[in-house]
Amino acid sequence: MAATLKNFYKTISAAASNSSFSKAPKDREGFSKAPTNDALFPRTDPLVDGEECLHDCASCSVKYPKSFSIDEEEELYGHVKGWSTHLIVATGKRDWVRDVADEKGSVMEAVEKGDVKPSNGRLMLSASNIPVPDHSDHSTTVLLLPSFQFIENVTPENTGDLIRDFVNKGPTNTSPLNAPSPAAPSSPPTAAEDEPTSLSPSTAALSKIPASLVHPSGLRPRPCPHKYLILLCSQKTRDARCGQSAPLLRKEFERHLRPLGLHRDLHDERPGGVGIYFISHVGGHKFSANVLIYRKVSAVERKEQLNGHDRGVVEALEKLKVEDEKGRDVVLDSNKKLEEEGAGEAAQCIWLARVRPEDCENIIRYTVLQGKVVKPERQLRGGFDRTKGLVSW
Repeated sequence: MAATLKNFYKTISAAASNSSFSKAPKDREGFSKAPTNDALFPRTDPLVDGEECLHDCASCSVKYPKSFSIDEEEELYGHVKGWSTHLIVATGKRDWVRDVADEKGSVMEAVEKGDVKPSNGRLMLSASNIPVPDHSDHSTTVLLLPSFQFIENVTPENTGDLIRDFVNKGPTNTSPLNAPSPAAPSSPPTAAEDEPTSLSPSTAALSKIPASLVHPSGLRPRPCPHKYLILLCSQKTRDARCGQSAPLLRKEFERHLRPLGLHRDLHDERPGGVGIYFISHVGGHKFSANVLIYRKVSAVERKEQLNGHDRGVVEALEKLKVEDEKGRDVVLDSNKKLEEEGAGEAAQCIWLARVRPEDCENIIRYTVLQGKVVKPERQLRGGFDRTKGLVSW
């Protein structure tokens, strides 16, 4: 009864916030709130996707502990707090102090409590298990989304430059993919710009910085090579269920990615594929496990020719029979080096919850590779789609 009343209150609140008296924030002009989960991301359809989309993985041997219990009643969709950028800090750990910004002397503390603040909307700050570089200066690396950029040599002292010159000048979750960026420096076109929708001007400018050229503060940007990211909340200091679920889900995701040639471990820099990282608390641990899936533009707007398949991946992909909602063949990655996949922004983030190991096969098959949601009513919390100009908040 309490959950029902809470859902009713949230529905009324959402309706009020979307009334004719509300105005879209300045940093999301042109984007609108998707009224339903189907409007934001398509759901799987057995007539199109086959009967497999109706069934959980039958070969899954990974199980949650019997004591694993979560909220199964409260409505999920449309209640996550909107965010503009996502900064993921490499710490080499999978658990942290309760509030990562309270870790003394950390980059997280400097970002959260420093004087320079993001000017382009809310920044989601996460610690992660991304390995810390072996540097004598004790600097670390951050991953900035949706620009899909790694930025190296980050220290607490230069986080102001990081925010001012990379976060504030980069794209946001509500930046149109082809919008000109006044902050981007002008430069002659290169071959990397042949695909106009895979890279906005701001990210193009960053990706063309030579490796030998770094920011005056020492910051060095480089493209994240992965085509897809799976982020798993693993912070057991906030909730034991997150610490239990994340390693089990990663194991199961990796089991389904390996036959497709899409698995990438923490040190694998091959272009394409799926990077899986543990991150700190994102909210809603009572709906554990929370899974955020970022997909590059190149995963949404497919190329006409194959990306190249090897080592038996062709057969595995043909078995999947992957098509989009219009019946067109979906082209997937393989282990062949695809330099063009090294650049590109995130077009989508699909935020799922209540994920269990038996869900992993269909999440890879349909959500990661096709952008479809298998169990939207039960699992979809929200996200954004820059190709549609839609968000869930």
